Amino acid sequence: MKKVLVLPAYNAVKTLEATVRSLPAGVFGEVILVDDRSSDGTFELARSLGIRAERHAENRGYGANQKSCYRLALESGADIVAMLHPDYQYDPRVLPFLTGIIEAGVCDVVLGNRIRTRAEALAGGMPVYKYAANRLLTVAENLAAGQNLGEWHSGLRAYSREALLAVNWEADSDGFVFDSQFLFQAAFRGLRIGDIPVPAKYFPEASSIGPGASLLYGAGTLAALGEFLLNKTGLVSTRRYGRL
Repeated sequence: MKKVLVLPAYNAVKTLEATVRSLPAGVFGEVILVDDRSSDGTFELARSLGIRAERHAENRGYGANQKSCYRLALESGADIVAMLHPDYQYDPRVLPFLTGIIEAGVCDVVLGNRIRTRAEALAGGMPVYKYAANRLLTVAENLAAGQNLGEWHSGLRAYSREALLAVNWEADSDGFVFDSQFLFQAAFRGLRIGDIPVPAKYFPEASSIGPGASLLYGAGTLAALGEFLLNKTGLVSTRRYGRL
């Protein structure tokens, strides 16, 4: 099986090299970084590190970056695609376990869960407001979608090729709510979604959105939840949930 790691990057020059150098050896046949028109030299650094780097002509957003990543990975013949934020927040040592669960045929989608326990998450530096919002949204999302995930908002994920072909992610947001929309669609399609714990750390260079943007993200997530329920009950049929 060909495994491809994708790195959706934006102004990640301070953490990219540490992320790449910490990747476990021999797991991925290809590493692809898509730069969302950074202004700090992320694209040039990626190329100097010997990984495949592509660049958007203009800044298009986090979701649009992931779309480019998945297109490139599928075009390269990937059977399993892992996505990692290149901000050195997530411990890459767990990547073989994420891809291994898919390779074994246990799950179609696997997430890294930063919140194994509340004490561990807060001790690792997760802001209290972010922890509280993550918990509340995850509980609501699990109830709506019939899942039991530790969190829905991780920047470490892995997908089978079949999962990426089953979900109409091209219709999803170009912003941060892309991740939740994808998981709701995966649940709607009956894909098997699981997670494993991942150590995470928080520091100034790690990518994060502030309280104001977090409120908008929360509203977008609840809108995605509502759209899922409307489609699940058959009251509406939107493009994201229609036939591919």
